[in-house]
Amino acid sequence: MKKRKPSKPIHIYHYNLMDVLMASPTQPLQDNLRRHQLTRMHQGLEAMEKAPAPTTDDWRVVSDAVNIMETLVNNSPWLDCDGDPVEITDASGLLPDAVTAMAMAGKRHRAGGNIRLDGSGIQAVRSVLADYGDLLEALPARTMIKAHRETERRIHEILTGKKKPHDVEVMDL
Repeated sequence: MKKRKPSKPIHIYHYNLMDVLMASPTQPLQDNLRRHQLTRMHQGLEAMEKAPAPTTDDWRVVSDAVNIMETLVNNSPWLDCDGDPVEITDASGLLPDAVTAMAMAGKRHRAGGNIRLDGSGIQAVRSVLADYGDLLEALPARTMIKAHRETERRIHEILTGKKKPHDVEVMDL
């Protein structure tokens, strides 16, 4: 009898290689795309802080920003708008706390509670989102899309069992 392979999670990629190649290597993302992304991030965080029942979409958009920031920090250097390598660092030191806070919020939801952050988690995530917003305005579109794409690939690998020692539990809400 033939053994069945376990089913793997399906992951839809937002960007493909052509998106990376077509993105500007010298200009940040278009204003409307940056504004949309920043608005969604902050709306998601506000919902996780104050809404009676934050949604999984609120959690997901905030998690995406935190995860992309982690990719930018862990995979430095990146190219800036002049084509020069730039080292992205976690100046506040709160990125690991933000990653952990988002994982804990996901676990709370899975246990039947609301998707919430504790006080230190809110502070860490706010700090990371502020840094992410600054990078959206300073780095070229190609760099940001490449980082987004690498983040999606890393999450897909984790979901299919290819974890690295520093990975936090990945969940799909």
